Amino acid sequence: MEKVLEGKTAVITGGSRGLGEAIAYKLASMGADIAVICSSSAAQGEKVCEKCRQEYNVEAKAYQCDVADFEAVKENAAKIKADFKTAHILVNNAGITRDGLAVMMKEEDFDRVIAVNLKGAFNMIRHMAGLFIRNREGCIINITSVAGIMGNAGQCNYAASKAGLIGLTKTIAKELAPKGIRCNAVAPGFIATDMTEDQSENPLLKMIPLGKMGEAEDVAEAVGYLAAAKYVTGEVLRVDGGIAM
Repeated sequence: MEKVLEGKTAVITGGSRGLGEAIAYKLASMGADIAVICSSSAAQGEKVCEKCRQEYNVEAKAYQCDVADFEAVKENAAKIKADFKTAHILVNNAGITRDGLAVMMKEEDFDRVIAVNLKGAFNMIRHMAGLFIRNREGCIINITSVAGIMGNAGQCNYAASKAGLIGLTKTIAKELAPKGIRCNAVAPGFIATDMTEDQSENPLLKMIPLGKMGEAEDVAEAVGYLAAAKYVTGEVLRVDGGIAM
């Protein structure tokens, strides 16, 4: 594979498992050095980094940070700058679910999902954008969801956070395009990860035109495309088997 991202550094939140892990491997295979941000222990993220170093011969380092914490993200961005000198790609993948019907949902469950999924992406963009602006280039890829396009019963907090992420994507694309910075989103549908283990009986699965769940690698391929697509910005690329078309 051509190393089209060689010499670039990619920062991936939620990069220790699931979609984030697959995205880390994809971007590393394209030549990018990798900074993995984990919400809890950096140990699992270090396992991902070790594979990136061994299999793809790139630099890789794991960091622990709660992306919902504005000051913690600021400090973590400074650490990444110290370690890698700069950054070129940001993938906002960190996300959580705390499902429940809106009329019964606890306030803290709504607030925490918004804080991680939406504010977390803002925090990362806010504190990483300076590096991109100095480089006169940058690529931001937000992992949203078809739930943010279609809605999904029992996930008002999650769907709202992902819909907000689409609005954030389009606004950042407009604001930063004059600086040479692109911002796009990938909207996965039902993807086989540990976050969707309890979705096997969801009746919506029968509505997927392609007739099956996707794989994490399908999303990673879309991220790889957007990372290298120099004339694409403000787009939401669905990876959903056609369910939201």
